[in-house]
Amino acid sequence: MQQGFNNEKYLEEQTKAILERIARFNNKLYLEFGGKLVFDYHASRVLPGFDPNVKIRLLERLKNEAEIIVCIYAGDIERGKIRADFGITYDDDTMKLIDDLRDRGLEVSGVVITRFEDQPAALRFKTKLERRNIRVYTHGPTRGYPADTDLIVSDAGYGANEYIETTRPLVVVTGPGPGSGKLATSLSQLYHDYKRGKHSGYAKFETFPIWNLPLSHPVNVAYEAATADLKDCNQIDPFHLEAYDQRTVNYNRDIEAFPLLRRILKKITGTETIYRSPTDMGVNRAAVGITDDDAVRRAAEGEIIRRYFRYTCEYAMGLVERDTVDRIRLVMEEAGLKPEDREVVEPAREAALRAEQRGKGHDGVYCGAAMKLPSGRLVTGCNAPILHSASSLILNSIKEMAGIADEVHLLSPAVIESIRALKRDILSKKFISLDLEETLIALAISATTDETARTAMEKLKSLSGCDVHLTHIPTPGDEAGLKRLGINATSDPVFSSNSLFVG
Repeated sequence: MQQGFNNEKYLEEQTKAILERIARFNNKLYLEFGGKLVFDYHASRVLPGFDPNVKIRLLERLKNEAEIIVCIYAGDIERGKIRADFGITYDDDTMKLIDDLRDRGLEVSGVVITRFEDQPAALRFKTKLERRNIRVYTHGPTRGYPADTDLIVSDAGYGANEYIETTRPLVVVTGPGPGSGKLATSLSQLYHDYKRGKHSGYAKFETFPIWNLPLSHPVNVAYEAATADLKDCNQIDPFHLEAYDQRTVNYNRDIEAFPLLRRILKKITGTETIYRSPTDMGVNRAAVGITDDDAVRRAAEGEIIRRYFRYTCEYAMGLVERDTVDRIRLVMEEAGLKPEDREVVEPAREAALRAEQRGKGHDGVYCGAAMKLPSGRLVTGCNAPILHSASSLILNSIKEMAGIADEVHLLSPAVIESIRALKRDILSKKFISLDLEETLIALAISATTDETARTAMEKLKSLSGCDVHLTHIPTPGDEAGLKRLGINATSDPVFSSNSLFVG
């Protein structure tokens, strides 16, 4: 993919802006981090060249000035909400985030379970962290929110929350996803600080929408696509327009909340806030890192289509409602895009059709898959009684990259039969064809005795970032394998088996 973003330029400007904001608030700033703090794959997809861990690199530069508070909504723990990039729950993602931060020498001051009302799963999570020597705080729903400012900013409102002792000038407030309670935690800390005579401040670290790109820019439209389930909508910030006569982009929730937030800040501090608009609150220098607008536009358009496929599949699985699908379809149509504009879609569907014509499938279902290699070449695969379509696709792709003839078999027949026998005779599995995870294990075993398999296996790391489309929703083993390889996969909203349960 053509690169369109300069990380070093962005890091320089964003770091400078954060330090300036800290200085404006008497050397104590609570900085709410929007989006993902680590592994921000959405940003890396829409801004080709963006390092998904660039925010961590920024904090590493500020590690002597910064400490971190991680927020997680108790309701997300209770219902097992999933972070789609990794396929893990928000509580597991919180623990992974703490590990990632520690690995980089960054201090985590504690975890805050927000809107806590003694939910059983949240209590278990709290106990689990505390037994691993992680400080855990619980904040209940804020009394009076959003209408009663006097109650919100009182000892019965923010004052009822546990205070988190911090010592450094920059306190990063983050969480595994939207709705984690980052804003309420930041404002609660401000309330306690002002009661103690500390005049701290609040700001938002933001990436999307990018305030100084046009409203209709594909990067900003891709943000709407990514949050279709939240019904976020980008708008021209009316407060900024009135204050500065400048058109800037923000999203509806921040714009709608700004009058209330301004009243709360005034109530806490006793003075008018320095912020005249929600755009003022943000610290966002992402636009300065864009070096190739055409490359960024193309990548963002691809992300819009990718989100369409994701939400249609989630609807088929019962994870989102119909209005989310209607919303993402409208966003895509307004951007002048259609699903088939994703280059790998039609080749995958053609591969499934060829499999059906040859009568090669599994459980009466014919699945196709296609990948665009770094060279630009398109490779396809389809399912069969032995392999899933994702497995076939990956094997075909690494053979292509390694210059290995198509008729050469990479997997040892003995290894394949041993795995199938294990699934059939020992584990009593109904379906015994190899999913992608099992195929990768079979490839690794085969590579111990086969130089050709070893050569092909070395090409797997080159697949990271490649686009893939499957005509059917991947099984858990296929999905896990694709994610571990770093592949950007989409699929049609069709199940890969006629069976309701695939065990």
